[in-house]
Amino acid sequence: MAGNKQSIKFTKEQFEDLSKMVYLGNWMANAHRDGSTEDLHIEKYEKIQDYIFSLAPKFGLEKYMDHEDSDGDKYYPSRFFEEETDINLLHDEYDENTFWQELPNRLGDRDFFEKFSKAEIEAMSDKERFIKRCRHSETYEDELSKNGIERLRILKKD
Repeated sequence: MAGNKQSIKFTKEQFEDLSKMVYLGNWMANAHRDGSTEDLHIEKYEKIQDYIFSLAPKFGLEKYMDHEDSDGDKYYPSRFFEEETDINLLHDEYDENTFWQELPNRLGDRDFFEKFSKAEIEAMSDKERFIKRCRHSETYEDELSKNGIERLRILKKD
């Protein structure tokens, strides 16, 4: 059934929300990719964003997209869309939350794998390994919740 098309009706507000969701999904999938041969953008997400943004004028939201005839089927979020909607706030909230979740986990994992040998880890039950890894992360969660990053330092090894 490839190519089978269906129609969906949206209000202007729903389409605006859909545009933001599609933009955020494409951003999550592709923003960290540099587009090089080894790190290509996931084209199917860019194409769905292009398609959704191409419909913006039908909803009176042409200010949300930029397009030139020379761009072909490429549509871009406009400066207005990126700066005047809540998109940047959503980016910032996501980045902030991810940072504070990942930092203690990565530091805790580092300490766990430094403390235990491969053989010791393999000898642990899944539950024991999970508990010990969590304890290492919790040390950093406690530290970060009390002091933020103020006491984190890079120590130079001689």
